[in-house]
Amino acid sequence: MIFTLLLSFTVVLAGCNSDEASSDGDQETKNILKKVKDEGKLMAGINGDLPGFGYLEGDTYKGFDVDFAKAIAAAVLGDAEKIEFRPLSAQERFTAVSSGEVDVLVRNSTWTTNRDAEIGMNFAPVNFYDGQGIMVRNDSGINKIEDLEGKRIAVEQGTTTEQNLVDVMRTYGIEFESVVYDGVDAAVAAYETGSVDAWTTDKSGLVSRKSIMEDPDAHKVLEETLSKEPLAPAVAHGDDQWFDIVKWVVFATIQAEEYGITSENVDEYLEDDNPEIQRLLGKEGNLGEQLGLPEDFAYQVIKQVGNYGEIFERNLGEDTIFGLDRGMNALYTDGGLMYSPPFR
Repeated sequence: MIFTLLLSFTVVLAGCNSDEASSDGDQETKNILKKVKDEGKLMAGINGDLPGFGYLEGDTYKGFDVDFAKAIAAAVLGDAEKIEFRPLSAQERFTAVSSGEVDVLVRNSTWTTNRDAEIGMNFAPVNFYDGQGIMVRNDSGINKIEDLEGKRIAVEQGTTTEQNLVDVMRTYGIEFESVVYDGVDAAVAAYETGSVDAWTTDKSGLVSRKSIMEDPDAHKVLEETLSKEPLAPAVAHGDDQWFDIVKWVVFATIQAEEYGITSENVDEYLEDDNPEIQRLLGKEGNLGEQLGLPEDFAYQVIKQVGNYGEIFERNLGEDTIFGLDRGMNALYTDGGLMYSPPFR
């Protein structure tokens, strides 16, 4: 009998502790959302030196990643301009997220196992599918990866490109010298001055920096793609509600493009008979409430920032100096990989 009573008492205590832990967990999941609302602004970590993705034009940050950060601000605060940008290097970016210095990282960061499990990041949906490439000078005589035998290649410290380069060269049996720099500016400077024979990073980064080199036409990107680089916004572990918010903001831009909803015509769709569109725009259901957001959060994202296609074309598309086609970043209906789960 005593044993049974003790066992029952232990079970009750365990239940209480479990309830308390669950309550604490629920409280914890609301911290970042509450912080952002209390402060009246979103703190976003970006790359401030990557044209097309995150860069200063005058005194204003612009770019593909900048727009996705603005989309989160629009969804949470109803105003895409209620945001403060924190330029972060590759080495400091994840620490800034973990420490709470920034609320979200939208900075051309690759989703990997290690960053998920050990570093403690939660990656939102991929908003740009990329791959690592290598840049060389046109007059270098280097036309394919095998031509890099014995060459010096610049890489940026704290990036996936370091290990990718070693892995690929080992596979090809190519001997080379990896020259590591503590920032992209240093790596590019070494490459442009001829201290190294080549420079490697994501192909989008190569195209971006090539556009502002002293003589862009003097350089080329080799055809080979060394790796898969799925780039995605990231938040810290331990806040499921905030993670959900960032995920569904990204999905909202993709779903809007699939429906043909743009920043210019979104008001016309408010009276559309399609129930899925009505749920997306917050005219029916309570999806916003479930996320802790206003019901019209997706409407605000689309109206103030645009759908995925608008964001891509405005910053990286064929009418920009980068001239990128959509490729893998097209909607799945157009042969790409961009796909949103249903808003219901």
